[in-house]
Amino acid sequence: MSTATTHREGAHPTPATYVTIAIILAVITMVEVAAVYVEALGAVLIPILLVLSATKFAIVAMYFMHLKFDSKLFSALFVGGILLTSGILLTLLALFGVFAS
Repeated sequence: MSTATTHREGAHPTPATYVTIAIILAVITMVEVAAVYVEALGAVLIPILLVLSATKFAIVAMYFMHLKFDSKLFSALFVGGILLTSGILLTLLALFGVFAS
């Protein structure tokens, strides 16, 4: 008597979804590059770039690494890691006076 286990896979993205995600990532990258050239953003440039970079990281991790379709624990580890790293980075930048005008 054999017992067959059923392996359920979640719905994975279609090729069209990957193209849409690639376009979104390209637009975010264009916004990042454009933000560097806007002189009025001088004081808030680093936080803007950090938020945009974290957004791109989350999109890549969720879709291209298939974390969106895996256990929520994996997503929490990746998102928690990027939040912790960003917090430490911002704290060190503030500690060494990078934001002081």
